[in-house]
Amino acid sequence: MNILITGAYGFVGTNLSNVLKEQNTLWALDVSEKSNTAYSRYFSWNDLEVLPWDEVDIIIHLAGKAHDTKNRSEEKAYFDINTELTKKVFDKYLQSKAKQFIFFSSTKAAADIVVGDVLTEDVIPHPVGPYGESKIAAEQHILSTFNFQLSTKKVYILRPCMIHGPGNKGNLNLLYNIVSKGIPWPLGAFDNKRSFLSIENLSFIIEQIIKQNPESGIYHLADDQAISTNQLIKLIANSKDKKERIWNCNKSFISSIAKIGDCCKLPLNSNRLQKLTESYVVSNKK
Repeated sequence: MNILITGAYGFVGTNLSNVLKEQNTLWALDVSEKSNTAYSRYFSWNDLEVLPWDEVDIIIHLAGKAHDTKNRSEEKAYFDINTELTKKVFDKYLQSKAKQFIFFSSTKAAADIVVGDVLTEDVIPHPVGPYGESKIAAEQHILSTFNFQLSTKKVYILRPCMIHGPGNKGNLNLLYNIVSKGIPWPLGAFDNKRSFLSIENLSFIIEQIIKQNPESGIYHLADDQAISTNQLIKLIANSKDKKERIWNCNKSFISSIAKIGDCCKLPLNSNRLQKLTESYVVSNKK
């Protein structure tokens, strides 16, 4: 297959291309070209109109603006990239001879907070903030434009949870650095469950979509087993041959500090405490 991957040189694109290159010809679409990659052809975003779309069999749309946990990004940037860019690429897909379109959305497009025990695909989306809102807007464009009943083409809207693996630059790295440096984790009294997704499992899923051509639709992606933050800290500590340092500080005391942080701009505030201690379990049953 000729597979076009947008956002090709990012964390997911780099890992995924190393898996798909064995049996496919990969083309990269990204802001700049990198050397020594699995891609045989490179296109910039300026090439969008002249790219040979009819030679493409599959489009994997990874390009997007990641969630800015420090809230430094302007709202417009999310919608320009996550929504408008997706519209352009998807519209090119509809006009092309390609047969599969795989769009990487996010569980944050479905819900910022999981209500109930587990997040499934039939939830009524209620994103919070420009990241999730821009992703659901892209999904809505696809759903309103594509005829799922009559088209011979296939469209997959994938909502992965937090992805882990080589090259990841997200919050898991921050936690890894905390544990590696022997810094105590003071939130041990908070028990939660969170879903994660390994880049290996993600790559396997994409391989199977390409090979098996399953039914179009929305799919949530997660590893089988959700784990607590305390378990995750123990896993990291064991991998570094260190003793985990988990402090079970009083919940009320921690919550009081977080409330002070709301007013005094401390590293820990109520919103960050919620994000660090909440449960977010994603179903992969579908």
